[in-house]
Amino acid sequence: MAAIGSIRKHSTLLVIVIGGALVAFILGDFMKKNNRRDVNAGKVNGVEITIMDFNNKLDANIERTKKQQRTKSLTTNETFRVRTQTWEQIVRKILMDKQYKDLGITVTADEMFNLIQGPNPHPLIKQYFVNPKTGRYDRNLVIQYLQNYNQLPDASRQQWKMLENYILADQMRTKYNALISQGYYIPKELAQELYNEQNTRANIAYVAARYSDVPNNKITVTEDDYQSYYDTHKIEFKQKDARAMEYVAFDVLPSKTDIAKARKEALATKADFEATGNPAQFARANTDHPYDTSWLKEGQLPTTVDSLMFHSKVGTVSNPVMTNDAFMIARLLDVATRPDSMKASHILIAYKGALRVNPIVTRTKEEAKKLADSLYTVLKHNPSKFKALADKYSNDGSVSTNHGNLGWFLDGRMVPGFNEAVVKTKTGHFTVAESKFGYHVIKVTGKKDFNRKVKIALISQDIIASNTTYQNVFAKASKIASEAHDQKAFESVAKKDHLQLRVMPKMYENTYSIPGLENARSIVRWAFKDGTDAGIVSNVFDLGGQYVVAVITKKFEAGIPSLKEVKDQIKPFVINMVKGKYLTEKMKAFNGNLDKIASAMKSSKQTMTGLTFNTRNIVGFGMENKVIGTVFGMKDGSISQPLAGNAAAFVVKLNTLYKAGKMPNYNAFVRSYMYTFKQRVQQDYPYIAIKDAADVQDNRILFY
Repeated sequence: MAAIGSIRKHSTLLVIVIGGALVAFILGDFMKKNNRRDVNAGKVNGVEITIMDFNNKLDANIERTKKQQRTKSLTTNETFRVRTQTWEQIVRKILMDKQYKDLGITVTADEMFNLIQGPNPHPLIKQYFVNPKTGRYDRNLVIQYLQNYNQLPDASRQQWKMLENYILADQMRTKYNALISQGYYIPKELAQELYNEQNTRANIAYVAARYSDVPNNKITVTEDDYQSYYDTHKIEFKQKDARAMEYVAFDVLPSKTDIAKARKEALATKADFEATGNPAQFARANTDHPYDTSWLKEGQLPTTVDSLMFHSKVGTVSNPVMTNDAFMIARLLDVATRPDSMKASHILIAYKGALRVNPIVTRTKEEAKKLADSLYTVLKHNPSKFKALADKYSNDGSVSTNHGNLGWFLDGRMVPGFNEAVVKTKTGHFTVAESKFGYHVIKVTGKKDFNRKVKIALISQDIIASNTTYQNVFAKASKIASEAHDQKAFESVAKKDHLQLRVMPKMYENTYSIPGLENARSIVRWAFKDGTDAGIVSNVFDLGGQYVVAVITKKFEAGIPSLKEVKDQIKPFVINMVKGKYLTEKMKAFNGNLDKIASAMKSSKQTMTGLTFNTRNIVGFGMENKVIGTVFGMKDGSISQPLAGNAAAFVVKLNTLYKAGKMPNYNAFVRSYMYTFKQRVQQDYPYIAIKDAADVQDNRILFY
């Protein structure tokens, strides 16, 4: 109702926006259809991914995700995440299918049979087909399921096909990983060298002069220095296509007039709420937000109505109270003294079609009710049989471990039918209750912590911005869009109008989230559209309750950026490089005398023991691989030349080198390395390498 009202309020603005969008779409398609770089979602090593194939896979994944989350729709954020996962699934399948084909990896029908029905099936089969009586995998359940396969609902058959496909893909992946792992070999000489690297130890003395202690005015940094550093390190700056952006956002918030109108409507709703004979149904039909229908203690209700509901008679309706951009109205439905905690055991009698029912359950609802009533009759006369009957008949998967005992649970924690049955039944007595899971034969075994509680019906009506308010905010956004023709003007207008200028330092084609904005994909797509260059100011983006105007401040082309582009970024490193040259030249004058170097550098001689080739850090200075590497190329008692490290310049003396002793064999050492390698294989490193080397063209931004 609220959504329809909002559409009616904004009808004029919608006609303008939709009409303009249709014209832009038709003209844009006519002008650009021949210039679109690709009609496909993408390519992987030349293999096309059609947009139809991509959308079909995406729709299937969305439907599966909705079922998993038990929801009718996904948020835009969730949809974007599923879209990304779908793309990755397709890319992986194309790349890995080629690998499997080239290597001749297949899974035979016999293998699949054994993975599903064999004595040692796939872990998922073991997980899904557990006998509730024993709590263990039962092969007979698999066979029974497959015998009834043709009678299963379409959704169940689809789920089975998905399970089969997953098992097939997992087995292919397992074979591929095993092939790689078995191909890994460490020769004896390499094993010995690796062992020596880990176990040869060095004790050193050294003097270090920190770059941070050298004032910048002591050195001169030239363009040649920048060029030298850039040439050595430019591969580190390899980048993807990206954009930098500034933007201003205009939130559409209800005006005082809008709030007054909403208050008037809420008062009219209150009058109808007081008059209705079915307040719970009336509340559900007139609220914009679901409310808690459970019994609540004092202090658990919204603070604006808590005291009123606990000190009024049943039927009392509160005045509309404004909270969180909505008017809230509450009506007291009932008052009762109820336990906070209850304890019970149950026997679940499920039936075909009940929620989360095991596929092996074939009884009808009528048969389930008849069996539950029979068990109830037996237990009324012989309560001691509960454990045995629960173990034999219950369809609750946890019965094998708890024998039906649910322990203590809070009031309202269980499904409504079950919960109310426990509240109304005396401790020590039995009852039968129905829920969406089936029929429950319940034994109530405890209740405690009784409190006065209330049940209310709550209406929350959103305060919606009017068409006039939308138009006023749109006009403010249009002002900066029309007055600013480049970045400088954009920043000037924003400053003059006291607008908050926000910055997106770097975004990519598949960026979804932009700080402070909802559903920002339209902005990202504009930023990467052909012709959107640095300095271009956008039109007004309507993000639904928010208008946004943006300007592109920088384009980052894919590949290695020029020196000019990274100059500011590398400046601190270039300065340190020059300081390293400055300090090492000064140190050379002392011919390796550590004491004199320490005195001249206003430093001190320090020692470090137990270094290995795999050591990475010098205490107090961080990672210094150059220094460590130099140490293990020195002889006992020798002194190094001055070294320009990452954080300081060093002169090092090797006091003692303790070489690793020889081993009779290196089998245990090799096994350790083999285990580490296999772990990396399992962590998908081979696929990551394959994907990095692949030619993947991603055109999703043309469509989403």
